[in-house]
Amino acid sequence: MSTGLRITAFTAALAATFGTAYGVGRVVDPVVADAPPASHERHPGEPPADPGGDGGHPGGHEGEPAGGLGISEGGYTLDLATPRVTAGQRTELRFTVRDDDGRAVTAYQREHDKELHLIVASRDLATYRHLHPTRAADGSWTTPVDLPEAGGYRVFADFTPAKKGAGNLTLGADLAAGGAYRPAPLPEPNTTASAGGYRVALTGTLNPGRAGELRLSVSRGGRPVTDLQPYLGAYGHLVALRSGDLAYLHVHPNGEPGDGSTKPGPDISFTATAPSTGTYRLFLDFRHEGKVHTAAFTVKAGSVPAGRETAPGHTDGHAH
Repeated sequence: MSTGLRITAFTAALAATFGTAYGVGRVVDPVVADAPPASHERHPGEPPADPGGDGGHPGGHEGEPAGGLGISEGGYTLDLATPRVTAGQRTELRFTVRDDDGRAVTAYQREHDKELHLIVASRDLATYRHLHPTRAADGSWTTPVDLPEAGGYRVFADFTPAKKGAGNLTLGADLAAGGAYRPAPLPEPNTTASAGGYRVALTGTLNPGRAGELRLSVSRGGRPVTDLQPYLGAYGHLVALRSGDLAYLHVHPNGEPGDGSTKPGPDISFTATAPSTGTYRLFLDFRHEGKVHTAAFTVKAGSVPAGRETAPGHTDGHAH
């Protein structure tokens, strides 16, 4: 994962008629009032799309251009061998990262303790999984996954090839879970969330095109947690997904364990820049007493700063 922020925008989701069985053959765009239009899958050599629709300025603001925009970027392609699963059944997800010649990539830089991080999120952002698959000698990756609801999902592979000069990439592919499809509404904006008996409070501002601090404070039983354990090389791991097209924003914490100044809680600080106005779901992973927990938040960028909303939080189960 990069030392700063990365955005990956990509195609609209697979979806199906409400209340019917979810079918891979049906393809429609989700309707989300405050999200920008989704863009098509970008192929090698094709110029990046403009997710912000601002005349060539990615996200409509100055800053790092939106990267990825699909299954292929920078000469690498995500080859998802398991494009469909059955909701409620444990399935082995298989995929391979391939180079421009179609060869499987077998050498990666280790970042945050792993060669590759895999995120699976539902199109309605009600379900989130942060997985760490196993790589075989031939370059193929596998990981078990159990998705609770039928519908469209997006798989993100976040990695840096070991090849000299290669940068960090986040590639995305669509995944369909078969079954009775019942879309869930996006949770209302919230500044507190429950996660496995813990309470996490969010303060700060998510600004379009401008960096802002997000601070998350962990407590349990009304007492601050001051002995968080490192997870993936930090005291917290934050992923943000934009509602509508699920543009991917990976945010790194300010400071790290052992740097002499970063405390193991209760506060975890991040610097983040939103690629555009809109609604985002934030997923915080943190570890305490040997177990990883996930707290989820809904934040609107470009309107009310985080910390001024009062709606109750919503969080979903987390698999590792």
